[in-house]
Amino acid sequence: MEFSVDNVSQFHFSFGNQEKWQEEISVQVEEEVVPAHQLVVYNDEVNSFEYVILTLIEVCDHTAEQAEQCTLMIHFKGKCGVKSGEFDELVSMRNEICRRGISAEIESFQN
Repeated sequence: MEFSVDNVSQFHFSFGNQEKWQEEISVQVEEEVVPAHQLVVYNDEVNSFEYVILTLIEVCDHTAEQAEQCTLMIHFKGKCGVKSGEFDELVSMRNEICRRGISAEIESFQN
């Protein structure tokens, strides 16, 4: 039999007695973890640019360019968040920066 519009009525389709099924799909969503704290270094009139830059390179693993940019922000804006992370990760960096005579604090991000 050849298919045509005229002979479609000869086929009896009924979806009423078809089994209804539902498939459960689980989707895994990756959430970006945003650090809750930042290490903030404050400006002072005591330490040189070079000393602060060297400290950021040694303590925070900054590149020379990162350290220089942060130091300029510290100088012109009075402070700069130099590192983000969990509180426990930042404590040792803060302690070392303060041991070197530079003012630093760990601050929480405001949501």
